[in-house]
Amino acid sequence: MAIVETTSRQFRERQKDFFEMADRGEKVVIRRGRKQTYVLTPVSEDDLYFTPEMIQRIKDAQQEIREGKSTVIKNKEELDAFFDNL
Repeated sequence: MAIVETTSRQFRERQKDFFEMADRGEKVVIRRGRKQTYVLTPVSEDDLYFTPEMIQRIKDAQQEIREGKSTVIKNKEELDAFFDNL
């Protein structure tokens, strides 16, 4: 895998080129000044954890907790008992 280093200024001027390099699997490293460095990587749909479906599942779970449809486990013994009953 090729590693391509660039400055933030060059990145701004040639964004399309650097995005295409990242799409091809090249590692694009962008330096911003002397202290900050970034890596440009493509993100797939699988990389996005908080999809609309996931957000809805979280909201549904929060509603169930408000309605008392949850199990509170306070210690190891209660946890063991919970797993034994599954």
